[in-house]
Amino acid sequence: MARILIIEDDLTFLQILENFLKRNNHSAHTCFGVKDANKLLSSEHFDLALLDYRLPDGTGMDILNAIQSKGLQLPVIIMTSFHDIRTAVKSIRSGAYDYITKPVNPDELLMLIQEALAKKETKERPAPVASGFVEGDSSIARQLHEHISLVAPTNMTVIIEGESGTGKEQVARKIHALSKRSDKPFVAIDCGALSPDLASSELFGHTKGAFTGALQDKIGQFEMANGGTLFLDEVGNLSYEVQVKLLRALQEKEIQPVGANKLIKVDVRIITATNEDLQNAVKKGDFREDLYHRLNEFKFRLPSLHQRGSDIELFIAHFIKLANNELNKSIKDISEEVRTIFYRYDWPGNLRELKNVIKRAVLLSTSERIAISALPDEMVHEVQQDKKTDSPDLKAVQATNEKELIMKTLKEVKYNKSKAAKLLNIDRTTLYYKMSKYGIEG
Repeated sequence: MARILIIEDDLTFLQILENFLKRNNHSAHTCFGVKDANKLLSSEHFDLALLDYRLPDGTGMDILNAIQSKGLQLPVIIMTSFHDIRTAVKSIRSGAYDYITKPVNPDELLMLIQEALAKKETKERPAPVASGFVEGDSSIARQLHEHISLVAPTNMTVIIEGESGTGKEQVARKIHALSKRSDKPFVAIDCGALSPDLASSELFGHTKGAFTGALQDKIGQFEMANGGTLFLDEVGNLSYEVQVKLLRALQEKEIQPVGANKLIKVDVRIITATNEDLQNAVKKGDFREDLYHRLNEFKFRLPSLHQRGSDIELFIAHFIKLANNELNKSIKDISEEVRTIFYRYDWPGNLRELKNVIKRAVLLSTSERIAISALPDEMVHEVQQDKKTDSPDLKAVQATNEKELIMKTLKEVKYNKSKAAKLLNIDRTTLYYKMSKYGIEG
C-alpha cells in the first residue's frame, strides 16, 4: 500500500480520485492548494503525489520547487488539461515523473502510478541499459547514429542537446552500450530534480553526520558509476558550487564525499544532456565556461519528432510492441485515420508524448487496430481545427494524380522537402505522410 498525496481544488474530482485509490489498496490523503500541500509535505511522508497544475493559490511548479528544496525523493504525476501539455513537459524538466491529461482514464492513471512507484523502488540501483533502441531510416537519423557509432568507443565527454522528450537518455544508453565500458554500470541522474542543498551529496556521497539528516554514510552516483558511464540529464540546472566540484572530479578523476577528509579515485565517463543552449548559459554567467569546454569534447543535437519525417512509422510500431508486452494486448497497427492525425499533430512532447498516447490507445483499444476513438478527444479536435492548413491546390488533384504531382515536384527541387512542401502548399509533415502513403523514396 502506497501513501499518495492528492493536490486538487475540484472537490468532486478529488473525492472520485480518493475513492478510486482506496479501492486499489492505496492510502489517499488530500489537500486543495499549495499552502496546504507544503504543510503536509513538511510533516508527513508520502510515496507519490498526484498534482493538479492549476491551483487557487499557485501552480504545480511551486510544489515541485518545494519538494526539491526539502530534498524529498517523491515521484510527482501532473494532472493537466490537454491544452497544457507544453506546461506539463516543462514540469517534467523540473523534476515531475510524468503527466496525465484530464479527463483522467482510471486504468491509465493506475498504470502510471505503478510505474512511478516501481521506478522509485529501484532508483538507488544502477540503471540497466535498455534494449530495442530505434535508430530510424531518415537522413537526419542516419547522420545521428553515424555520430553515435564514432564517439561511443572513445572516452570523450559528450553533450546531447534536444527538446524535452526527444530521447536524450536513450541515446546516452546507446553510447554506453557501444562503448568499451558496456559491461560496467550506466547510472542516470536528473539534475533538474536535485535540490541545490543535496546535489553534492547525490553526486559525490556523504559521511554520517555531515549535515542534518545524514544518518548514515551514502555512496554518491560517481562511485556507483565507477568504471562505467554517468549520465547527467539537464546538467545546466546544477548550482555554481556543484559545477566547481564536477569540474574537479573530471580533471582530477577523484571526488570528496560531503563531510569526508579523504579523496576517492573514480574512473567515470560523463555524458550530459540539456534542452537549453549551454553556450548562452555561459554568456549569461549561469554556467562555468571552463566546465562547458571540459564537457564539450563532442556535441550533437537530437531532432524533434517533426524533423524525423517517416521515422514516426518505426516509432509507432516500436511503442505498440512495448505497450502490447506491458499490457498483455495484441494491437497490430493504427488506422489510417489515426495515422493522419499523428502526422498532422505537432507533438510538443516529442517521443515521450507519442509513447504515452500510444500506450493509452493500446490500453483502450478493443480491436487489432487503434481507432481514432482511442485518442484523446482534444488531440483529434486540435488537428481538425488545423486542417485548413492543408493545400487546396493539392486537394483539388485526384488521388490517382497526387502521387505523380508529388514525385514531379520533388524532382524539380532535387528532393528538397521544404521547397517541395512550399510549392505544393502543404506543410512538411503532410508531405512526409503522403510520401510514406505512396511509397515515394527520397
